[in-house]
Amino acid sequence: MQEETARSAIDTFISAFNASDDSSVTALLSQALTTDVVFWGPLGRSEGIAAVERFVLDIRRHPAGTGKMVRCSAVDMPDEWARYQWVFTTPDGGPRLAGTDVVHLRRSLIDQVIVFAGDIEPSAS
Repeated sequence: MQEETARSAIDTFISAFNASDDSSVTALLSQALTTDVVFWGPLGRSEGIAAVERFVLDIRRHPAGTGKMVRCSAVDMPDEWARYQWVFTTPDGGPRLAGTDVVHLRRSLIDQVIVFAGDIEPSAS
């Protein structure tokens, strides 16, 4: 049951990247995130749905064209933390980026997002 709740919030969050228009992004994020969400993204730490919305809108305006974000793994959830893998692709074989997000849930909504984009380099040993 808990994983199902997390999966629903995560999939709603991801759907904001794929919304039919920019005006739908805020509504989708509001269904998935707490108002005080803490977002650890590629550019550092930010807070609130408006900050996450700016990030999502920037991704939606990718120079290579509107891309598609998909969850490409199961949701792994030990207690109130969950992780999943995602992939973002742009049209016509454009740039592709993959990563792993770790999220914390509070009362069925995501209150923290940590974005790990790209692959981890193998250890030098």
